[in-house]
Amino acid sequence: MMTYTEAYKKLERFDQLHVLKFYDELSPEEKEELLRQIDETDFSVITSAKASGSEKGKISPISVLQLDGIEERRSSFEKTGAELIRQGKVGAVLLAGGMGTRLGSDNPKGMYNIGITRELFIFECLINNLLDVVKKVGAPIKLFIMTSDKNHEATVAFFNEKNYFGYDKAQVHFFMQDMAPATDFDGKVFMETKSRMATSPNGNGGWFSSMKRGGLLTVINEAGIEWLNVFAVDNVLQRIADPCFIGAAAEGGYAVGSKVIKKASPDERVGVMCLEDGRPSIVEYYELSDEMRDQLDENGEPAYNYGVILNYLFREKDLEALAERTLPLHIVKKKINHIDADGNAVIPEAENGFKYENLVLDMINMLESCIPFEVVREHEFAPVKNRTGVDSVDSARELLKRNGVAL
Repeated sequence: MMTYTEAYKKLERFDQLHVLKFYDELSPEEKEELLRQIDETDFSVITSAKASGSEKGKISPISVLQLDGIEERRSSFEKTGAELIRQGKVGAVLLAGGMGTRLGSDNPKGMYNIGITRELFIFECLINNLLDVVKKVGAPIKLFIMTSDKNHEATVAFFNEKNYFGYDKAQVHFFMQDMAPATDFDGKVFMETKSRMATSPNGNGGWFSSMKRGGLLTVINEAGIEWLNVFAVDNVLQRIADPCFIGAAAEGGYAVGSKVIKKASPDERVGVMCLEDGRPSIVEYYELSDEMRDQLDENGEPAYNYGVILNYLFREKDLEALAERTLPLHIVKKKINHIDADGNAVIPEAENGFKYENLVLDMINMLESCIPFEVVREHEFAPVKNRTGVDSVDSARELLKRNGVAL
């Protein structure tokens, strides 16, 4: 356990001594908690980050494996993918560190009940989708669930309470996402309370480093896992450990696969697969110029027409190689709750500081090859980001019904 003197020296080195301002007022338990947090926090991110979206390279279109091309080779792809699953070479990684705040819930997002006449939780939808493959292929699939310090205990308790929704408990491994400090615009760490710094998850690109820090590399290697399908918690229709997707990436010798959907409109607010300086990457919707939006491919279709849905398949050996390198850190402006110099709670109405994140697009861009794999959006894309309106509980329920899921 870090001592007060050690904590003082560490904070002094990063010019963050204000973190100890209320230390003498704290209870023994609160002091211990704060010292532990200081010990575990990497303050170097504050000085090493760059503005998100800065220094983009030359963007150009990327070739996409479209639906008709997939259908022509579906039998081969599915056979290859199913065999890899049977050999235990495929694992799934659920990114579930978020809370259901935007849905009006104080619980982890995956605990949200999307059912109408019965209970049907977001977590349950995802487990059911994965169980479809387990039953079809006839082999277990290891599932790694990433939580955060804000929702870890509640998530683990919920899975236990629901008996893992029928999934084999022995195949499930929880790990916590690494956290990064949140700062004001001058780089000073905010205090969430007198005994706790304000922190946030280190971005969707921090999942593998968090797995490694959590000791799960041993589990992965001992199990012989060669592919990891990483996916976000909020898309209740997505297909996970999809044998066809796995087979396409494996047969083509790709380092990573990305499920994509045809955009509903040229200005849809989704990131788009592309090449950046000749390497696979993702360009955000707000980075697309009018010229790029209007550009057509050789078939007369929009050249930047396929949006990502945060469902990626990574070759595990490439992830281990990436872990030896340093991912870029991005600075993102956010509204950050904190206490002021007098210890009073502040809930900002506008962006007041920075959060520091790794992004999955950088992981992809640092790899040699990627296969964008088109899926039918009505069958695999039902995001639950808002309570009502676009990408909401309401729209996801409608799509679930259309796909035969009883609510």
